[in-house]
Amino acid sequence: MIGPVLLKIGAFEIRYYGLVYVLGFLLVYYFLYKNKEKLNFSKDDIDEYLIYLVLGTVIGARILHVIIEYPYYLNDLKRIFYFWEGGMAFFGGLLGSILVSYYYLNKKNISFYKVADVIVVPLSLALSLGRIANFINGELFGKITDVSWCIIADNVCRHPYQLYEFIGRFLAFLILLSLSFKKFRAGFLFWMFILLISLSRFVNEFFRDNVTLLGLNPWQYLSLGLIFVSTYVIIRNYCCDFMYK
Repeated sequence: MIGPVLLKIGAFEIRYYGLVYVLGFLLVYYFLYKNKEKLNFSKDDIDEYLIYLVLGTVIGARILHVIIEYPYYLNDLKRIFYFWEGGMAFFGGLLGSILVSYYYLNKKNISFYKVADVIVVPLSLALSLGRIANFINGELFGKITDVSWCIIADNVCRHPYQLYEFIGRFLAFLILLSLSFKKFRAGFLFWMFILLISLSRFVNEFFRDNVTLLGLNPWQYLSLGLIFVSTYVIIRNYCCDFMYK
């Protein structure tokens, strides 16, 4: 298996996981810059907003991960700041990015939904590549199995959960990309993103070793809640738009 480090010079390391984050934010920057007139963004606005977005996403994702895995970090608190080792919770990053975006864009009197509709396309691609980085890091393998495509981890054969999630998220990217060429009211792509990513997470969590309550783990309950909310919003606010496209 490929090691997690792409390049190492002395104590300096470039890891695939960190590289995916950098690539993701560069893609977001490119999409924002390409649509700056439509979004009423200046270049300075984009530069400033991206700083907010990076901080909100990274800090939110890390905080939720540390909360969930707190027994591990209690033994070595300095590892909380070892971002390069992985350990970022998607839902925490999503919440963090939404909060800072709403704050910044409201302050600038810029439409949150219009910006979100642009961002979710490159974001879904970056999220799919993030699961490839998880695979390279040798983390988040699934349940023990005997399927022919299983991966040896911890000396047993396991589901490549990260690759399942990569497929689900990459399909979400392709769907959102195709929809982005059509005209919908602001917010449609954002809610479709929430729906598609949550569906992927809900289904693929069945292949992970997680503590369950009534057959579902906490991530599935959270995903299920987002599936219901996004479906309701799409049907209530965008159903007619979609039907006539």
